[in-house]
Amino acid sequence: MKKYISYFGKYWYLYLFALVCLFIYEILDMISPTVTRSIIDDVITNGEVSLLPRLLIMLAIVGVGRVLAGYAREFTFDKTSFKVASDIRKNLFGHIQSLSVGYFDRTNTGEIMSRVKDDVDKLQGAFGFIGMMFLQVVIHTVMILWCMWHISPVLTIFPMIALPVCAALAIIMEKKLDNVYEQISDEDADMNTVAEENLTGVRVVKAFARENFEIGKFLSHNRKYYDLNMKQSKVWIKYNPYMQMITKMLTITALLLGGMMVIKGDMTLGSLGAFLEYCANAVWPMEMLGWLSNELAAAFASKKKLDRIYAEEPVIRDPYNSRPAASDTDDEKAPAFSSLEFDNVSFTRDKTAILSGVSFRLENGKTLGIMGATGSGKTTIINMMLRFYDPDEGRVLLNGTDLRELPLKTVRKNAEVVMQDVFLFSDTIAENIRLGKKNELTEKDISEALEKSCAGGFVSKLEDGIETVIGERGVGLSGGQKQRISMARAFAKHAGVLVLDDSTSALDMETEHEVQKHLGEMEGLSKIIIAHRISAVRHADEIIVLENGHVSERGTHDELLAAKGYYYKTYMAQYGEFLAEAEAAG
Repeated sequence: MKKYISYFGKYWYLYLFALVCLFIYEILDMISPTVTRSIIDDVITNGEVSLLPRLLIMLAIVGVGRVLAGYAREFTFDKTSFKVASDIRKNLFGHIQSLSVGYFDRTNTGEIMSRVKDDVDKLQGAFGFIGMMFLQVVIHTVMILWCMWHISPVLTIFPMIALPVCAALAIIMEKKLDNVYEQISDEDADMNTVAEENLTGVRVVKAFARENFEIGKFLSHNRKYYDLNMKQSKVWIKYNPYMQMITKMLTITALLLGGMMVIKGDMTLGSLGAFLEYCANAVWPMEMLGWLSNELAAAFASKKKLDRIYAEEPVIRDPYNSRPAASDTDDEKAPAFSSLEFDNVSFTRDKTAILSGVSFRLENGKTLGIMGATGSGKTTIINMMLRFYDPDEGRVLLNGTDLRELPLKTVRKNAEVVMQDVFLFSDTIAENIRLGKKNELTEKDISEALEKSCAGGFVSKLEDGIETVIGERGVGLSGGQKQRISMARAFAKHAGVLVLDDSTSALDMETEHEVQKHLGEMEGLSKIIIAHRISAVRHADEIIVLENGHVSERGTHDELLAAKGYYYKTYMAQYGEFLAEAEAAG
């Protein structure tokens, strides 16, 4: 709760101004019935017509003042609530960005999107219009009861009974709605997830003619969302009529009893008119209680959702004793790379062993090839060297220092990675390539990176060249084109280690050969090449073969062929026919 109260402290001057405007608005609202009483008693009953112009001017001043104060009050509350919502989103998004990869492994994207957008919107209402109305109801009720008491303590007894009854009904309704709103929020997140997954994978859906299935899946969530909203509506409909009945009975009771008091001479007609006007003004706060309870319950449910995200702590942190990075700029230089070492590394995830006792050493300027069947732990090695996860046993060493003792920026700036699952942002090709060194790369650097990745040819043919805007996740480009732009992004970073995770799988043999040629020309660059193709790793200084998370074979290309193990079998599967044909032809 302190996290949210701090926003009031940050914008206290705006809230204070809005509160002053609210008080002025309410005070002017209380003056209006007293003017009405004077008009009835002094002008109409006693015939003091000379007072009429002054009283009418007072009514005009009250009307104009209420308009100005009301505008200033509402505008200030709205402006402040937008500022608060902007700060909440910034802080929330920053916190989400600080969380470790493991959090995103177990949390749906649609759920996170709902928290950042819909739940913050609910809190914005609590900090703005809804909060303002709640304050106004409280202040208005206190003021109006005080004014009514000064006119007739007897008649004021009835509003003083009715208001707590309405408040009790509102509290009961709020408690019933609280659980419903939490379910609505959860279902909203699930529905967003289904929609987001479907739209992201729309080509797969159409390729498998699964449109009707996906529509049915979405409609089932949509129906559940509808049912929950109807459940909320039924709670509202159940209690709101009681409040409406109480408010109507309040006015009728005041009119009947007040009329009898006027007939008996215990109250003037003007006082009754003023009391009835106050009574009419006391009705709307009671009617608002139900709606305000409804909205505040939704805001409170959203707060609990955000609290769960804030309760998440990053598992992977910068060590407290590490030297902090000099700055947060993209141009910051990483220390020179000399070696990367896995020292008996083991890693378990969801009670499943992914890596077991993996050891290897990559020296500066050398190339390490990694092969293995799907699920053998190849990509996990990348995740470990980027410190997305920490090993359960063993150490990962950069330049002889455990990664856990280094700042995360230092660790990640030493690697340029081309992932198997290519991700391109909806931006220009140039901006996608600049991602690694956004403020440093020149157009010449980008062109050189594109040439090295064999992407310069097709990019130059695009209408806007490197300034061509590509769609979300690179839509509109072929798989090979996306891979080549991803490689250009890595080449342009000029980090200590280049990591290629099956990054040529979508390339034809000719283009792959050309890329391999460029890789061989990058002198002094350390490389880790993860691949299924022998052609990608055969020239590596050392090749390791992973089986079920442990190193089953290691050596050079020739040594592994001679060992007649997994590597040899893979080689024969890929080149056996060619070798047989060559032998027959020879």
